[in-house]
Amino acid sequence: MLRMQPFGIEFPTSVEEAALLLQTHGASAKLCAGGTDLLPNLKHELLSPAKVIHLSRLKALKGIEDGPAALVIGAMTSLDDIANSELVKKLAPGLSQAAAHVAGPQLRRMGTLGGNLCLDTRCLYYNQSYFWREALGFCLKKDGDDCHVTKTGKRCVAAASNDCATMLIALDANVDILGPSGTRNIALADFYVANGEKNNVLDPAEILVRVHVPKMQDQSLRTLQGFSKLRHRESIDFPILSIGVRVDVDKEKRIFDARLVVNALAAKPKVIQTDFIKGRVFDEAAFIELGAYASARCTPLSNICDDPTWRKEMIAVYVRRACEAADEL
Repeated sequence: MLRMQPFGIEFPTSVEEAALLLQTHGASAKLCAGGTDLLPNLKHELLSPAKVIHLSRLKALKGIEDGPAALVIGAMTSLDDIANSELVKKLAPGLSQAAAHVAGPQLRRMGTLGGNLCLDTRCLYYNQSYFWREALGFCLKKDGDDCHVTKTGKRCVAAASNDCATMLIALDANVDILGPSGTRNIALADFYVANGEKNNVLDPAEILVRVHVPKMQDQSLRTLQGFSKLRHRESIDFPILSIGVRVDVDKEKRIFDARLVVNALAAKPKVIQTDFIKGRVFDEAAFIELGAYASARCTPLSNICDDPTWRKEMIAVYVRRACEAADEL
């Protein structure tokens, strides 16, 4: 039986109060948005905060706005609201698809966009009970010195599993981060680092507060967006792979620009270079070529419980499916 560890809890009513609490408690505090990832990790003794700062009362961080240059989404907006928002379906349909693929409906109603973007990395050797991990000698990510995936590696390769990050990076999204020095804005692609021990750039006293999804400004082009996800079951499960694609095309469906992201491989989403496809017609032949190109440049690891060789073969299949989803919109 997994038991909840003791901790104190705070319910700030403003972002400023939440930031002050983080500053006060430092590394001994953890933020809680929906709690769908944090609470299981507490029960597994993967985290041991003295204080949990619950963000559920921060109304300023909830909501979806149609800004002049971007779709703006508060970090505390639920995944269910994003998946069902008519505004998101209109301006960022790929994000709507990605949000709808996270877990099951109950968890989407609790889980938030910010929580999904800040989701801890996952690994076969990490997301286990204390007894299980102790029997293995722990791991590099928690309490140990060795990575059981890379054997001799000294950098954690636990896998990123955040579906919304996959699609938002494909959409060139950027995020606002609030800290002691004020608010800074960075590209979401720069938010992640290639080390699963701490896979994002947030300092202990910083909070991700909102996401900006840029709009297409060139009226001669239209943006096609698609998402696909490989998992064992069509609900609940974390991704074995997730794919996000954004393609800007002209009236003849010739590709002006494209961005392809593959996730659930290692500690950060992988952006695939797509310049080679520019000028081509976005059709079935392009889908297949993009899939083969992505598969050749990705190396799945044994960090989650599925055969890496099979996962590599599936990359081409799911890139094509993401392209087909984009083409249908």
